[in-house]
Amino acid sequence: MVENDGITRQRLIVFQQNGSGKLKIEGLKKHGEQYFEMTIVDIDDVLPLILDDTSDYLPSDIDCDLVLDFLKHNDLSTDLAALCQKKGIPVIGSGKKLPGKGAITPPTCCGLPRLEGLGHYGKYFGAPEFAVGIEEGLIKKVEVIRGAPCGATWEVAKRLIGHPVDDAARKIGLETQFYCYADPSSWDPIYGKSPVHFAGKIHEKQLKKAIKIIAAVVEDA
Repeated sequence: MVENDGITRQRLIVFQQNGSGKLKIEGLKKHGEQYFEMTIVDIDDVLPLILDDTSDYLPSDIDCDLVLDFLKHNDLSTDLAALCQKKGIPVIGSGKKLPGKGAITPPTCCGLPRLEGLGHYGKYFGAPEFAVGIEEGLIKKVEVIRGAPCGATWEVAKRLIGHPVDDAARKIGLETQFYCYADPSSWDPIYGKSPVHFAGKIHEKQLKKAIKIIAAVVEDA
């Protein structure tokens, strides 16, 4: 963490390949720039299918609070995770299947649960969390407490205003699939869903939870 103008910022290093993290970087800047000091590492070379030596592309040392891995080449991600493990730095590689230990690999960026040691990123980004306001059976307000780094959560939340509460969960699940930037063609055999479907389902589930909470409060009042 670094102190800047009285604000403690988390030091992020973001690795991307041919702009693979562009939309998530934009989302982080739009919805959480005040929390981060970001360094972007771009790897834009045309790479062979197998990289026996990644030293020409990855740093030999690294110093930060958290690494975000949006790389496409599995050999780069594997060696980056090994470097982070050696340095004791958490690394998040959503949707990846990496050998060894140390990397945090949720099925999607919005599938990241709350975990210790992830600082501001883990507090504000990952599996969505909402607070809702309801009036006369309609959604009147949606506050995004935690959302997807691509920004999809904030976009779909705006589209719920004025929508019937009984249909809101279905709507956010569908809308999320339109805004999600994950690859819809890939399929996760563990979850039985593509990343896009997973994103829709987790937004639907989390909104249902928020509606249930406010409904209980109203009932008890």
